[in-house]
Amino acid sequence: MASPDPPPATSYAPPDVPLGVSLFLTIPYAFFLPELIFGCWVWMLVAATQVANPLLQGWVMYVSLTSFLISLMFLLSYLFGFYKRYESWRVLDSLYHGTTGILYMSAAVLQAHATIVSESVDLKNYYINTAASFFAFMTTLLYILHAFSIYYH
Repeated sequence: MASPDPPPATSYAPPDVPLGVSLFLTIPYAFFLPELIFGCWVWMLVAATQVANPLLQGWVMYVSLTSFLISLMFLLSYLFGFYKRYESWRVLDSLYHGTTGILYMSAAVLQAHATIVSESVDLKNYYINTAASFFAFMTTLLYILHAFSIYYH
């Protein structure tokens, strides 16, 4: 007896995931580019400063760089359609962005502390740390918004 044909790979795809450039125009997926851009600014600014507390700013670098790379992989998986193979793709996406939002919040708070400490040492590093703190908090907000929007979408 022949077994029935397996369902096509696209049978689990969420029906509302757009293709191509229109991916960047829909609400849950429109957060990818700002997350990547702001996250890139965080780790570039932290890398450009004189590191006063290696443990604190090392965590900021780890969170921002790892989140950047994993978010880039998520974006590429949406662009190339890898999400179509898995039924629980939305849950994975929501859990990832929620967890990353929490981790980014911890990194942003530590970066703000490094900013306060660098205020009395060097004014140039203070300004760079201030910009890194701003972008870290903005990236935190973007990841949390992405998690909630994909969950409630």
